Amino acid sequence: MAAGMKNLSKTFVWILMGLLMLGLAGFGATSLTGTVRTVAQVGNEDISINEYVRELQREIRAVEQQTGQPLQISQAHEFGLDQLALSRLTALAALDNEVAELGISIGDENLQKEIVAIPAFQGVNGTFDREAYQFQLDQVGMTDTEFESDLRKESARTIVQNAVVSGVEMPATLTQVLTDYVGARRSFTVATVGPDALPAPVAAPTDDQIQTYYDENQDQFTLPRTKQLTYAILSPEMLLDSVEVDEETVRRLYDQRASEFYQPERRLVERLTYPNQEAAESAKAQLEVGGTTFEQLVRDRQLELSDIDLGDVTREDLGEAADAVFAADLDTVVGPLPSTFGPALFRINGSLAENNTPFEDAEPALREELAAERARRQIEAQAEDINDLLAGGTTLEELVGETEMELGLIDWTRQSDDGVAAYDGFRSAAEAVNEGDFPEVAFLEDGSIFALRLNEVLPRRPEPLETARERVAAAWTQAETNKALEEQAASVLESLNADSDFTETGLPFRVENALTRTAFLDDVPTEFMTQVFEMEPGELRVIPGAGSAFIVRLDELLPPAETDELRQAQLNQALAQNIFDAYVRDAQTRARPVIDQRALNAVQSSY
Repeated sequence: MAAGMKNLSKTFVWILMGLLMLGLAGFGATSLTGTVRTVAQVGNEDISINEYVRELQREIRAVEQQTGQPLQISQAHEFGLDQLALSRLTALAALDNEVAELGISIGDENLQKEIVAIPAFQGVNGTFDREAYQFQLDQVGMTDTEFESDLRKESARTIVQNAVVSGVEMPATLTQVLTDYVGARRSFTVATVGPDALPAPVAAPTDDQIQTYYDENQDQFTLPRTKQLTYAILSPEMLLDSVEVDEETVRRLYDQRASEFYQPERRLVERLTYPNQEAAESAKAQLEVGGTTFEQLVRDRQLELSDIDLGDVTREDLGEAADAVFAADLDTVVGPLPSTFGPALFRINGSLAENNTPFEDAEPALREELAAERARRQIEAQAEDINDLLAGGTTLEELVGETEMELGLIDWTRQSDDGVAAYDGFRSAAEAVNEGDFPEVAFLEDGSIFALRLNEVLPRRPEPLETARERVAAAWTQAETNKALEEQAASVLESLNADSDFTETGLPFRVENALTRTAFLDDVPTEFMTQVFEMEPGELRVIPGAGSAFIVRLDELLPPAETDELRQAQLNQALAQNIFDAYVRDAQTRARPVIDQRALNAVQSSY
């Protein structure tokens, strides 16, 4: 959408903050008749399939960036990303419908000003560049007509949003009450009672104690929903011994990739260029007399170190500057020297020696690589025939007798990540397979093929004590240790009073000053600050934790630190947000969104 091409508008930010949890509760799932180009109709506004796909892809990419793992469409559905994407688009469409009914729009001249001001569409000279404009739109799969329509709608939404929230102020009394609660601060002293403070470690549990703890805490020792799968697999590695690769082929590959095996001497270099020789010489002089640093020179040029980092370079890369750079010591700056972009200072950060790998050393890895590629081609050639056997009724057990495939069994859960379960392709197939499905050939990322069959689905269930015994014993020991620590802390507490010196306890302690309710302390239980704020000045209390207990004395009550103006501004903004949320919800209700479930299903099945 247009918002993806420039900074998010205020409208979009408001909707993100206020409506993500709104979902589609109460909206009908009535199937639209006629066109399949839309997934929903909101008043007089349509949500196209392309808009929905882009928004869903954006949600999926956001999760993938956070987790570092690819996300399947089934997982996206399970996480509710499809509903989140549709909810956001529905909210925007409801606002667009509201704007249209109000007759609000921006003219072509204002639209043009908005477009030319977007940095992504500007060339190196800072002016609008038609080619950059088209390139950026192509990258997100939009036409200029679609983008300009979205931008026009977004600008109109911003006008309506400003009209709704302008001049909103939180009542002063409510501001004071909220601020006193949220901004209140406490100073306290806290001593930590760790396992080393116990007279003796907790003894190992008996069999009866393990059994009792297991019976009373079975929810801690459960096995996840499990699919018992049989699979047949054929991998390139399984065929390597049968694949022959002659030396001539290996040597040809070695020659083709000579740059990998003959690496000249290199330097790790940063290059800071200047517009002319005089400016470069002046900068070098400042360095030599200690009047500045190389980092400061970079900042003076309004650059970052990452902007001038050349990485590892050869003599050929440096041209006329090569001799001086390669002769310089590490961590020194040389220059000014000529470069493609003018006189430059070069800082040498590292040295990489020449690295040549003879054919004899490279041959084993190259031979294995070639053999693996040939094995993958052999497997690809067999895949269709194997699939035909499965379609003809051949079982997996029979298949391994007729082909080079090997049989395997796995108790698969969503947490499985060993062996064949480490492959995304296998995980997707295991997630999707149902009872009664016929095995089909599928490919893995390394060129392997496999087929699987679901034997049985085991529901979430208690883990047998035999396999959970060690974890049960550890949990019992931890629970008993926590209990002993709390008792030890209570005994120390009896010797203290409001004026006691915590050094007398012999325990490690610290003083925390002016912390709010939301302050984070990484070594305390989650309810720690809640309990601190329940205490009165001078009160002493034991707060139990996991693996430790805490003796806390409240030393001082402090008022909020923020100024009245800042508190008022923050609460005004919060109230304005709530009012705008209510307005958008009302606009959605009046727009009567209608969802085309068939179109949604078609989009999801196409992934």
